[in-house]
Amino acid sequence: MGVDHPERGTIIAEGVQMVYQSGHRRFQALQAVDWKIKSGDIQILMGPSGSGKTTLLSILAGLLTPTTGKVYLLGEEITQMSRSKLARFRRQNIGFIFQNFNLFPALTAAENVEVVLNIKGIRGRKARYQAQVLLEQVGLGFQAHQKPADLSGGQKQRVAIARALAGNPPIIMADEPTAALDSHSGHTVIELLRRLAKEGGCTVLMVTHDPRIIDVADHVTYLEDGVLRDRTALK
Repeated sequence: MGVDHPERGTIIAEGVQMVYQSGHRRFQALQAVDWKIKSGDIQILMGPSGSGKTTLLSILAGLLTPTTGKVYLLGEEITQMSRSKLARFRRQNIGFIFQNFNLFPALTAAENVEVVLNIKGIRGRKARYQAQVLLEQVGLGFQAHQKPADLSGGQKQRVAIARALAGNPPIIMADEPTAALDSHSGHTVIELLRRLAKEGGCTVLMVTHDPRIIDVADHVTYLEDGVLRDRTALK
């Protein structure tokens, strides 16, 4: 059975399956996933290693094409888009946060944020101003001209959050965003992301195995053996 028809501001999966074939061996990573994430929700996806969490996130982000099924983002079916249109759609509508930060080591914190703004067509003085404002929002206004090597893990992840929020994307997707952080830093940066996302009306999907951050979520969903097992509303 499918889920409700697409509406703006949502992430929707309908009958998503992912099968990997290697020689005569066949592995089903995802099994008929139906899922709807409401606009403005902070959604956490949890599950053991190898459960298919990152595969599902990659499909919902348009980085992987499912074997079968459909994905809608903001009311548009991304599984039918051409590669060039999908790339443009991702650039304009999705901010990504990764567990290892993925910052450019040769660039300052501000320049790391400006890169994303440039890609979205915001350049020059306007980009520099917006990057500074974003870094101030995450508490790094005075570190704007420092390079990643001079920042702590928590500070690097704050830069990554500022970069993900650049250009006000309606969707934020994060893959194990606290994996490289200690408990205090991890909870602090995720709480910061939650606050900024709520203020901006973002829909946030986080994949994690870290139970210490579930209290910042509106919903927690569990994936096991490629199947969504349980859904819990927290607020």
